[in-house]
Amino acid sequence: MDFEVIGTIANIEVIAVGRSIRELPRLRRVYGTGRWRKIKGVATVRLDDGLLCKAELHWYEAHGIGKREMKIQRFIT
Repeated sequence: MDFEVIGTIANIEVIAVGRSIRELPRLRRVYGTGRWRKIKGVATVRLDDGLLCKAELHWYEAHGIGKREMKIQRFIT
């Protein structure tokens, strides 16, 4: 599902850091070494069909590399 984040991401919270991340070897292989963190937050998103809705987002982030693999975890009513 493709989407676009509208505005800012709020309620940002770190879920896991370093070796607590299950996907760490793959992240390092694909994007490079760094202090990887798995993060979640809430934002308004625009879906492919133009629908605007509020969703909880999860993504990986490392200093100097940036946000990677952002995905919608669930929709918030």
